[in-house]
Amino acid sequence: MNMKKQSINLACSLALLGSVQSDGATVIPLWDQQIPGTVTDEPETIDHHTEGDNRRFHHVSEPTLTLYPSSESEPHPFVIICPGGGYRFLSFDKEGIEIAEWLNTLGISAGVLKYRTPNNRTGALHDANRALEWTRTHATELNIDPTHVGMIGFSAGAHLTAAAAQKEPKQNFSMLIYPAYLYQPASVTLVKSITVNAETPPAFIAQAQDDKQFYRSALAYALALDEAGVSTELHLHARGGHGYGSRDFGRPAHQWTVLCEAWLRDQNILSPSD
Repeated sequence: MNMKKQSINLACSLALLGSVQSDGATVIPLWDQQIPGTVTDEPETIDHHTEGDNRRFHHVSEPTLTLYPSSESEPHPFVIICPGGGYRFLSFDKEGIEIAEWLNTLGISAGVLKYRTPNNRTGALHDANRALEWTRTHATELNIDPTHVGMIGFSAGAHLTAAAAQKEPKQNFSMLIYPAYLYQPASVTLVKSITVNAETPPAFIAQAQDDKQFYRSALAYALALDEAGVSTELHLHARGGHGYGSRDFGRPAHQWTVLCEAWLRDQNILSPSD
């Protein structure tokens, strides 16, 4: 089967699974029946103005997974993207769609997780686990390798990625970018709500030291993984701040995508570069 025909077949398969957006992405409702746990009764809203070219979703009550398939012809990795927003909102473009577009350039298919807000960590974890389960169930339709399904999260989304790493079905690898809420006060000890062991997935972690509110999260998670004997790569840059997504504002921390690609190849999630 030639690549063009295969791409058409994939698009048709995805269209049968959910609704198609104007940008061609397919939106998958995560829950066919009653959504477990609580949901907000406030109407969903979107704001645009606070961070420039970036939509922020508030009061999410209908969790979805928005699919951005790679053009790869052979089964390939898939990554679920967890945007940040302090569990209050979702930074959907900067820490979601733009990340999917970057992953597509590497030959990785992606899904942006729209999880429940505000302040619903239990509901968000249900949504993340459901997204992992749905992805593996539909691996054939997605043309992905079910043994290479990972998660990437930003800020609160990185906390969610670490929380989901404890649960079944397990992600195969994790990427935490400027993670938040993972350390106990005035320490680099992992919060008690997150546990790691030898079965926790390998992780790539990127953080900036001048992100004073949260940089200890990266240290706490990396140290806990190391003590459990889990393969971990940590990059702690001097400056970079918080909330930059994959956008380059001129600091070394903003080049984390280059480092992450190298890690993905070193872990044999992607083929080594020619």
